[in-house]
Amino acid sequence: MVESDLAHSFRAEFDNQDDGTPGFGIYVHWPFCAAKCPYCDFNSHVRHQAPDQAEYAAAYEQEIAHMAALQPGREVTSVFFGGGTPSLMEPATVSRVLEAIDKAWPSRSGMEVTLEANPSSADAGRFRGYREAGVNRLSLGVQSLHDDQLKFLGRLHSASEARAAIELARATFPRLSFDMIYARPDQTLAEWEAELTMAIDLAADHLSLYQLTIEQGTPFYDLHRRNRLQVPDSEQAAQLYELTQQITRERGLPAYEISNHARPGSESRHNLTYWRFGLWAGIGPGAHGRLAMNDGRHATSTMRNPEKWLELVQQQGHGMTENELLIQEDAGDEMLLMGLRLQEGFDVARFENEFGRPLDPIRLKDLVEIGMIEKMDGGRIRATPQGWLVLDAVIADLAA
Repeated sequence: MVESDLAHSFRAEFDNQDDGTPGFGIYVHWPFCAAKCPYCDFNSHVRHQAPDQAEYAAAYEQEIAHMAALQPGREVTSVFFGGGTPSLMEPATVSRVLEAIDKAWPSRSGMEVTLEANPSSADAGRFRGYREAGVNRLSLGVQSLHDDQLKFLGRLHSASEARAAIELARATFPRLSFDMIYARPDQTLAEWEAELTMAIDLAADHLSLYQLTIEQGTPFYDLHRRNRLQVPDSEQAAQLYELTQQITRERGLPAYEISNHARPGSESRHNLTYWRFGLWAGIGPGAHGRLAMNDGRHATSTMRNPEKWLELVQQQGHGMTENELLIQEDAGDEMLLMGLRLQEGFDVARFENEFGRPLDPIRLKDLVEIGMIEKMDGGRIRATPQGWLVLDAVIADLAA
């Protein structure tokens, strides 16, 4: 593999410091998985025959070129390979995608490049290949550190394989994050405290901690509907959430977003682009994006089915099925929804400048008085810890 200037700059130093701006990201969706987890409603697909990666890489190159024509000259601040299971991609495929991005847009020096990986596909040679291609941050789908819970969640790896993958990732990449799922059936506070403590001991600088949710269209949804799967009720879930905030804060990984925790300076640059109401190009089957056109902010999406997406790209140079102008009200609600997820808060003046309307002062005052919202210096507001627990209701009230 020939090392590009882009990859060389990543290997030399990771220096993309957060400057507080939203940035411009590239999301690359790899939709294939070795198995479908029973809780997952993402656009992921299991195929008995492995896809032709060279054919897909060529299609990604075409769609990147199309997106660059829609958003010319923007400086890329982050790239995120999500899925599906991107660690099923060959390093050469990842390298081709990054080379295409490098040709299509100028890139910020030392920008963040994240790849999601499953412990079951962790391999030293493959990880080195990703690093040489330019990946400088790995996100591992660990989900639990107990074998019985991994089996319940439908994961293909064991707890020992998860620990080995974490150690391998820490030895290979400058930055590492991994995911955990809690609020599982019958999980007690003591059990979660012990497991979370183990996770923090293994973590490098970032953890994503998600409560198990029952999503329609998944096997877990069917089991839950038939009363064969019970998750903690709202009071138990709130207790688990509050314990999570306490332990991570005490151990130096405070929440910077509802479900994401990091040591200061190690926040995900790419995810901050979403939450700060930035722009990003969505590449690959079922990828969503937000682009700025002459008439305003557009929501884009591509064909979800991988084979149909590939056929579309080969026919017309891209797999986009939606490129819709967001009306001001919807865009404003989206900005609220994203911004109030962040511990750093939400810039009220930016909202008013972008959408030409103020937040309702009476509703805002009421939410402050009941402890759901707090005002910050510089004209910012943020949800309180109590507000985070009922954020959907807080946003619905403020956006009404």
